[in-house]
Amino acid sequence: MNLIRPYYKIEFITPDALQLIEMAGRVCYKSEDKITPTSAEKFVAMVIKRGHHSVIEHASMTVRFICDRGVTHEIVRHRLFAFSQESTRYCNYKGGVTFVIPPWIPEIIPGAFVLTDVEMLQKNRAGDRWFRAMIEAEESYLSLLDRGWTPQQARTVLPNSLKTEIVCTANFREWRHVFELRCSSAAHPQMQEIMRPLLVEVKERIPIIFSDIEY
Repeated sequence: MNLIRPYYKIEFITPDALQLIEMAGRVCYKSEDKITPTSAEKFVAMVIKRGHHSVIEHASMTVRFICDRGVTHEIVRHRLFAFSQESTRYCNYKGGVTFVIPPWIPEIIPGAFVLTDVEMLQKNRAGDRWFRAMIEAEESYLSLLDRGWTPQQARTVLPNSLKTEIVCTANFREWRHVFELRCSSAAHPQMQEIMRPLLVEVKERIPIIFSDIEY
Protein backbone atom coordinates (compact mmCIF):
# COMPACT_ATOMS: atom_id res chain seq x y z
CA MET A 1 0.00 0.00 0.00
CA ASN A 2 1.22 3.47 -0.87
CA LEU A 3 0.06 6.64 0.84
CA ILE A 4 0.51 10.07 -0.77
CA ARG A 5 -0.52 13.68 -0.39
CA PRO A 6 -2.49 15.21 -3.28
CA TYR A 7 -0.86 17.47 -5.84
CA TYR A 8 -1.42 18.97 -9.27
CA LYS A 9 0.47 19.86 -12.43
CA ILE A 10 -0.39 22.57 -14.93
CA GLU A 11 -0.06 20.78 -18.27
CA PHE A 12 -0.97 23.58 -20.69
CA ILE A 13 -1.97 27.24 -20.87
CA THR A 14 -2.95 28.87 -24.15
CA PRO A 15 0.21 30.52 -25.52
CA ASP A 16 0.00 34.33 -25.72
CA ALA A 17 -3.36 34.08 -24.00
CA LEU A 18 -3.73 37.79 -23.28
CA GLN A 19 -2.92 38.72 -26.87
CA LEU A 20 -5.49 36.21 -28.13
CA ILE A 21 -8.14 37.60 -25.79
CA GLU A 22 -7.39 41.15 -26.86
CA MET A 23 -7.54 40.28 -30.55
CA ALA A 24 -10.90 38.55 -30.13
CA GLY A 25 -12.31 41.22 -27.86
CA ARG A 26 -11.38 44.14 -30.08
CA VAL A 27 -13.40 42.63 -32.88
CA CYS A 28 -16.45 43.65 -30.85
CA TYR A 29 -15.41 47.31 -31.05
CA LYS A 30 -13.55 47.11 -34.37
CA SER A 31 -10.58 48.62 -32.57
CA GLU A 32 -7.92 46.22 -33.80
CA ASP A 33 -5.87 49.20 -34.88
CA LYS A 34 -5.24 49.98 -31.21
CA ILE A 35 -3.37 46.72 -30.61
CA THR A 36 0.23 47.32 -29.61
CA PRO A 37 2.97 45.08 -28.16
CA THR A 38 1.94 46.20 -24.66
CA SER A 39 -1.82 46.79 -24.94
CA ALA A 40 -3.11 43.30 -24.08
CA GLU A 41 -2.87 43.49 -20.29
CA LYS A 42 -4.73 46.78 -20.08
CA PHE A 43 -7.45 45.57 -22.45
CA VAL A 44 -7.98 42.27 -20.61
CA ALA A 45 -8.08 44.03 -17.24
CA MET A 46 -10.74 46.35 -18.65
CA VAL A 47 -13.03 43.58 -19.92
CA ILE A 48 -12.78 41.68 -16.63
CA LYS A 49 -13.56 44.81 -14.62
CA ARG A 50 -16.60 45.48 -16.81
CA GLY A 51 -17.81 41.90 -16.43
CA HIS A 52 -17.35 40.99 -20.09
CA HIS A 53 -16.09 37.55 -19.09
CA SER A 54 -17.19 35.83 -22.28
CA VAL A 55 -14.14 37.35 -23.98
CA ILE A 56 -11.71 35.44 -21.75
CA GLU A 57 -13.29 32.16 -22.82
CA HIS A 58 -11.00 32.20 -25.87
CA ALA A 59 -8.05 31.06 -23.70
CA SER A 60 -7.87 27.86 -21.68
CA MET A 61 -5.81 25.91 -19.16
CA THR A 62 -5.28 22.17 -18.66
CA VAL A 63 -4.43 20.82 -15.21
CA ARG A 64 -3.70 17.27 -14.03
CA PHE A 65 -4.91 16.59 -10.48
CA ILE A 66 -3.59 13.66 -8.46
CA CYS A 67 -6.09 13.34 -5.64
CA ASP A 68 -8.67 10.99 -4.20
CA ARG A 69 -11.83 9.92 -5.99
CA GLY A 70 -14.05 11.77 -3.54
CA VAL A 71 -12.56 15.03 -4.79
CA THR A 72 -12.97 14.09 -8.45
CA HIS A 73 -16.63 13.30 -7.82
CA GLU A 74 -16.98 17.03 -7.09
CA ILE A 75 -14.67 18.26 -9.84
CA VAL A 76 -16.64 16.52 -12.60
CA ARG A 77 -19.74 18.47 -11.64
CA HIS A 78 -18.23 21.41 -13.51
CA ARG A 79 -19.85 20.53 -16.82
CA LEU A 80 -18.01 23.09 -18.96
CA PHE A 81 -14.76 21.20 -18.43
CA ALA A 82 -13.28 18.43 -20.55
CA PHE A 83 -12.24 15.50 -18.36
CA SER A 84 -10.02 12.44 -18.81
CA GLN A 85 -9.79 10.31 -15.67
CA GLU A 86 -7.90 7.21 -14.60
CA SER A 87 -10.30 4.28 -14.90
CA THR A 88 -10.72 1.70 -12.15
CA ARG A 89 -12.38 -0.54 -14.72
CA TYR A 90 -9.23 -0.94 -16.79
CA CYS A 91 -6.37 -0.08 -14.40
CA ASN A 92 -5.14 -3.07 -12.45
CA TYR A 93 -3.62 -2.26 -9.05
CA LYS A 94 -2.27 -5.73 -8.36
CA GLY A 95 1.15 -4.18 -7.71
CA GLY A 96 -0.23 -2.21 -4.79
CA VAL A 97 -3.03 0.29 -4.20
CA THR A 98 -2.33 3.98 -3.62
CA PHE A 99 -4.48 6.06 -1.28
CA VAL A 100 -4.53 9.81 -0.60
CA ILE A 101 -4.06 10.96 3.00
CA PRO A 102 -6.75 13.43 4.10
CA PRO A 103 -5.38 16.79 5.29
CA TRP A 104 -6.95 16.34 8.73
CA ILE A 105 -4.65 13.37 9.47
CA PRO A 106 -1.26 15.13 9.65
CA GLU A 107 0.30 12.41 11.78
CA ILE A 108 0.34 9.88 8.92
CA ILE A 109 3.48 10.12 6.81
CA PRO A 110 3.40 9.32 3.06
CA GLY A 111 5.17 6.14 2.04
CA ALA A 112 4.83 2.43 1.38
CA PHE A 113 3.26 0.13 3.97
CA VAL A 114 2.44 -3.56 4.35
CA LEU A 115 -0.23 -5.49 6.19
CA THR A 116 1.95 -6.14 9.25
CA ASP A 117 2.20 -2.38 9.85
CA VAL A 118 -1.35 -2.57 11.26
CA GLU A 119 0.09 -4.13 14.43
CA MET A 120 1.72 -0.79 15.32
CA LEU A 121 -1.54 1.16 15.25
CA GLN A 122 -3.36 2.59 18.22
CA LYS A 123 -7.01 1.60 18.14
CA ASN A 124 -8.19 4.79 19.85
CA ARG A 125 -6.84 7.21 17.22
CA ALA A 126 -9.12 8.15 14.31
CA GLY A 127 -6.17 8.48 11.96
CA ASP A 128 -5.04 4.97 12.73
CA ARG A 129 -8.55 3.69 12.11
CA TRP A 130 -8.39 5.25 8.65
CA PHE A 131 -4.97 3.68 8.07
CA ARG A 132 -6.33 0.26 9.04
CA ALA A 133 -9.30 0.70 6.70
CA MET A 134 -6.98 1.43 3.77
CA ILE A 135 -4.80 -1.60 4.53
CA GLU A 136 -7.89 -3.81 4.70
CA ALA A 137 -9.33 -2.33 1.49
CA GLU A 138 -6.12 -3.16 -0.37
CA GLU A 139 -6.05 -6.66 1.10
CA SER A 140 -9.64 -7.28 -0.02
CA TYR A 141 -9.00 -5.88 -3.51
CA LEU A 142 -5.89 -7.98 -4.09
CA SER A 143 -7.59 -11.05 -2.69
CA LEU A 144 -10.48 -10.68 -5.11
CA LEU A 145 -8.07 -10.34 -8.04
CA ASP A 146 -6.34 -13.51 -6.90
CA ARG A 147 -9.71 -15.26 -6.91
CA GLY A 148 -10.34 -14.37 -10.52
CA TRP A 149 -12.26 -11.13 -10.28
CA THR A 150 -11.52 -8.51 -12.93
CA PRO A 151 -10.38 -5.01 -11.90
CA GLN A 152 -13.83 -3.62 -12.68
CA GLN A 153 -15.34 -6.18 -10.29
CA ALA A 154 -12.74 -5.91 -7.53
CA ARG A 155 -12.93 -2.11 -7.46
CA THR A 156 -16.18 -2.32 -5.51
CA VAL A 157 -14.21 -2.64 -2.25
CA LEU A 158 -12.07 0.45 -2.89
CA PRO A 159 -12.91 3.64 -0.93
CA ASN A 160 -13.13 7.32 -1.85
CA SER A 161 -9.55 7.71 -0.61
CA LEU A 162 -8.30 5.77 -3.64
CA LYS A 163 -5.75 7.83 -5.57
CA THR A 164 -6.84 8.86 -9.03
CA GLU A 165 -5.59 11.16 -11.77
CA ILE A 166 -7.82 13.46 -13.75
CA VAL A 167 -6.87 15.86 -16.53
CA CYS A 168 -9.14 18.91 -16.65
CA THR A 169 -9.38 21.51 -19.40
CA ALA A 170 -11.53 24.63 -19.33
CA ASN A 171 -11.49 28.21 -20.48
CA PHE A 172 -10.35 30.98 -18.16
CA ARG A 173 -13.89 32.08 -17.33
CA GLU A 174 -14.79 28.63 -16.05
CA TRP A 175 -11.54 28.39 -14.07
CA ARG A 176 -12.45 31.68 -12.37
CA HIS A 177 -15.81 30.17 -11.44
CA VAL A 178 -14.13 27.04 -10.05
CA PHE A 179 -11.67 29.02 -7.94
CA GLU A 180 -14.42 31.22 -6.52
CA LEU A 181 -16.33 28.12 -5.41
CA ARG A 182 -13.62 25.62 -4.54
CA CYS A 183 -11.16 27.90 -2.72
CA SER A 184 -13.72 29.29 -0.29
CA SER A 185 -13.92 28.20 3.34
CA ALA A 186 -17.23 26.51 2.50
CA ALA A 187 -15.52 24.10 0.08
CA HIS A 188 -14.51 20.60 1.15
CA PRO A 189 -11.11 20.63 2.93
CA GLN A 190 -9.59 18.28 0.36
CA MET A 191 -10.80 20.50 -2.46
CA GLN A 192 -9.26 23.55 -0.79
CA GLU A 193 -6.04 21.58 -0.36
CA ILE A 194 -5.45 21.35 -4.12
CA MET A 195 -7.34 24.37 -5.48
CA ARG A 196 -5.82 27.03 -3.26
CA PRO A 197 -2.19 26.29 -4.22
CA LEU A 198 -3.26 26.15 -7.87
CA LEU A 199 -4.90 29.57 -7.57
CA VAL A 200 -1.73 30.99 -6.01
CA GLU A 201 0.31 29.68 -8.96
CA VAL A 202 -1.99 30.96 -11.69
CA LYS A 203 -2.09 34.34 -9.98
CA GLU A 204 1.66 34.45 -10.43
CA ARG A 205 1.52 33.21 -14.01
CA ILE A 206 -1.48 35.20 -15.29
CA PRO A 207 -2.23 37.89 -12.70
CA ILE A 208 -4.48 39.91 -15.01
CA ILE A 209 -6.94 37.00 -15.22
CA PHE A 210 -6.94 35.71 -11.64
CA SER A 211 -5.46 38.30 -9.25
CA ASP A 212 -8.86 39.61 -8.07
CA ILE A 213 -10.00 36.21 -6.75
CA GLU A 214 -9.53 35.95 -2.99
CA TYR A 215 -10.37 33.35 -0.34
